[in-house]
Amino acid sequence: MSKMEPGPAHNPQVDGARPADRRFRIRFRLRIGKLDPFQTFTMIGLSLLALFMLLPIVFIINHAFKPISELFLYPPRFWSSQPTWFNFQQLILKSQTTVIPFSRYLFNSVLTTGVTVAGVIFISSMAAYAFSKQRFMGSGLLFSFTIVALMFAPETVAIPRFLVIANLGIMDTYLVHVLPLLAAPVGVFLMKQFIDQIPNELIEAAKIDGAQEFMVFFRIVLPVCMPAVATIGILAFQGSWAQTETSSLFTHTESMKTLPYYTMTLTNGLANNVVGQGIAAAAGLIMFLPNLVVFLLFQRRVLNTMAHSGIK
Repeated sequence: MSKMEPGPAHNPQVDGARPADRRFRIRFRLRIGKLDPFQTFTMIGLSLLALFMLLPIVFIINHAFKPISELFLYPPRFWSSQPTWFNFQQLILKSQTTVIPFSRYLFNSVLTTGVTVAGVIFISSMAAYAFSKQRFMGSGLLFSFTIVALMFAPETVAIPRFLVIANLGIMDTYLVHVLPLLAAPVGVFLMKQFIDQIPNELIEAAKIDGAQEFMVFFRIVLPVCMPAVATIGILAFQGSWAQTETSSLFTHTESMKTLPYYTMTLTNGLANNVVGQGIAAAAGLIMFLPNLVVFLLFQRRVLNTMAHSGIK
């Protein structure tokens, strides 16, 4: 090119971007350009559906910041015209006037949920490994019992569960919040589906090299099954974090109750049914945010679980 010939036009916004950003934009344009009309229509439709499904999350967040004057408007408003932190302030002030502070309920929920998630992952993965790779008498029958347990709703086993807990003598303890949730048939089933895909030759080769059973499990099986572990962890977290049954039936001491139970009591009674709506909205947002954060952090592994659970 001679000095008199003009060079190619430059876009300062594109040229000033990083190479990684430019490559992403080029790939995005190429993918968009290759879409046929049906794929374009499907992508637009799914995007609109995703926005529609996002509305309840936006409403929960926005509802917690509504002043008391907007909580009872008819017709109700989706957006708050005057958002405020008043509901959260009232939640803290209300907990300060009670015998048990708000932080105690939160501590109980965090402690029991963390222990439950770790216990469910450990027990479900160990049981699934035994069902999948170990050969012992009655393994098929025991796994069939585990699958049958998926058919029973939690309400149908409430009375037997109460009798077992009462006979064990663990009422009004932290263990009562954890022990009933450790038996997770869904976790055992998902983990077994993943472990079945691990070649037996790989495990046998590790044992020939001198690896013990626990080393095979922790060094080979668990790293391969991390998508299933993340899925089980999310399910266990959601089940334990929102659990109100244990606080209502198995604990009588107020200091042993959890945050979901405290949130449920904010609107009990005729007076609190009106006055406590703003406080309940703020507490509901506090209950909802951990579930949202945990799911967003591990959603990719959950999708991998759904994609590979049927592959043999």
